[in-house]
Amino acid sequence: MTSASFDDKSYSRYNQYGENPMAPVGPIGLISLVGSGDFTEKVNYYLNKRRSEYQQEALVHTYPGFFRSDYRIDVDNTRFSSGEGKAVVKNTVRGHDLYIISDVMNCSCTYKMFGQENRMSPDDHYQDLKRVILACSGKARRINVIMPFLYESRQHKRNSRESLDCAFALEELYNLGVANIITFDAHDERVANAIPLSGFESLPATYQILKEMYKQIPDLSFSNGKFMVVSPDEGGITRAMYFASILGVPLGTFYKRRDYTTVVNGRNPIIAHEFLGDSVEGMDILIVDDMISSGDSMLDIAKAMKERGARRVFCAVTFGLFTEGIANFDKAYADGVFDKVFATNLIYRRPELLEAPWFADVNMCKFVALLIDAINHDASLSNLINPTEKIKALLEAKGEKIG
Repeated sequence: MTSASFDDKSYSRYNQYGENPMAPVGPIGLISLVGSGDFTEKVNYYLNKRRSEYQQEALVHTYPGFFRSDYRIDVDNTRFSSGEGKAVVKNTVRGHDLYIISDVMNCSCTYKMFGQENRMSPDDHYQDLKRVILACSGKARRINVIMPFLYESRQHKRNSRESLDCAFALEELYNLGVANIITFDAHDERVANAIPLSGFESLPATYQILKEMYKQIPDLSFSNGKFMVVSPDEGGITRAMYFASILGVPLGTFYKRRDYTTVVNGRNPIIAHEFLGDSVEGMDILIVDDMISSGDSMLDIAKAMKERGARRVFCAVTFGLFTEGIANFDKAYADGVFDKVFATNLIYRRPELLEAPWFADVNMCKFVALLIDAINHDASLSNLINPTEKIKALLEAKGEKIG
């Protein structure tokens, strides 16, 4: 990508050759895979709104398709009764800068297989993604993949005789001609080493989560000396460290004491969560992680914080999977174990989760629209990727005195 910064005035600047260095790569085409339709619709709305703010008549005439009311391109992911499938692109993609949005964790999608209703797994979603790429290859100007939850990202390293699913998937997408892979809060960003020649970005949701926290918690304050950020394990301490550093609050962490003599579901079971940190008596606690899977560990940690005298406990994650349902969270909330869970709308959320009084949905659609707009111009993503300045401005606007 070029080193130029992306702003609205860039379109009036031309170089010595009379060329616009911020010219779009091509007309934007948004392709939503099965289960990503609602999210893509909102991204399309914000993208349209964004471009309507700075569109110029000369720009629209110079680059046909630059400004449209709808950037979406219809794709049909057909499934045969045998379970096999194919992808059919219903509109032209020739010359387009495509952005394929794939939610591989959407468990609500189903298809018929030998007369039985079958739920789509991450593997099914990933296969559909490859089919769409194959259908568009050779026609599109450029293909970009936005996969908020990185496929197989929890299998990111080899401990014994294990597969390296995530690394291989990235190599496969690169070999299929994908120019940029955009994901959020990857379980381990070092998987990008698998494709050093490709564009790979793992983006945080820190700013959007903090903004939603201010909205949901009227008396929220980080500058009264009564707030602490906690990492649920040693693997996520870097994530929690950023929150604590930018907010100027103490950091605590847990480590998982495991039984290494036993293997359950491919993992060593956790015996206990041990806390390392200062006293949490009377403190508001923010537990930060990349995802809530079953949620058992998160609830154990929230309970441990309450037992140590914490005032309120909040949880902030990028992905709320809730693979075992939300009944255990409903009970814990009723028992006063935690106060609020913040998670983004980057992946599918169950209807009962969205209705839960303890859940706060963090909208990322506008951010994704800005991201697409910037990438389409090969503009610098520094300001979008690094939210530090925006967080500082947010804290100053709220009158926080950090440090």
